[in-house]
Amino acid sequence: MIDRAKNPWIDISIPLRDAMVHWPNDPPVSIKRIQDIEHGATANLSAISMGAHSGTHVDAPIHFLKQGQGIDNIPIDTLVGRARVIEIRDTESIKPEELVGHRIRGGERILFKTENSSHLWHKDKFVEDFVFISDAAADFLIDRGVRLIGIDYLSVGSFKHGGSYVHKTLLSGGIWIIEGLNLSNVTPGKYDLICLPLRIVGGDGAPARAIIRHAPRHQA
Repeated sequence: MIDRAKNPWIDISIPLRDAMVHWPNDPPVSIKRIQDIEHGATANLSAISMGAHSGTHVDAPIHFLKQGQGIDNIPIDTLVGRARVIEIRDTESIKPEELVGHRIRGGERILFKTENSSHLWHKDKFVEDFVFISDAAADFLIDRGVRLIGIDYLSVGSFKHGGSYVHKTLLSGGIWIIEGLNLSNVTPGKYDLICLPLRIVGGDGAPARAIIRHAPRHQA
């Protein structure tokens, strides 16, 4: 068990590995050792091939908006700072009726912990029935002026019902998106967040490492 007093940071990103789960029709994740010291090479070297939205990643506006910003233009302070983990009880989708009770305020960074975290990341096969953000909840979050949204599977939008409305609504409304978080070992509350995506010029998204630690109680 990790001693949180000595190591307060919690890694909430998904380890990238060969043949891991990915969004259907996206390029598969391939990580292969092409030079190996054990086979006489002077150094180990791997080749990596995958889609930009593999594992834990950040969506840029250009992912769904023709004239949107690329991932290299994301304001760093959007992904670094105070965040709040909210636990969602609804097992189908995130809806405004449940969000109202959390008193979400303008400028917040919200990470949604759903039942996705408890079991989906243990499966190598893509699961279609994950908990997603409903269209109405996307509108609700825009109205509240949220700054950043994170969710614990590969998309904020539904797979079966189409997620373009949710993506377009959030991204056009100035809300940046982190997808593919693992919040299984995280309790609801306030945290300090650091999430840094690769700086890909004009990128529609990029893999990221995301870590959090409990925010000091004396801070808001």
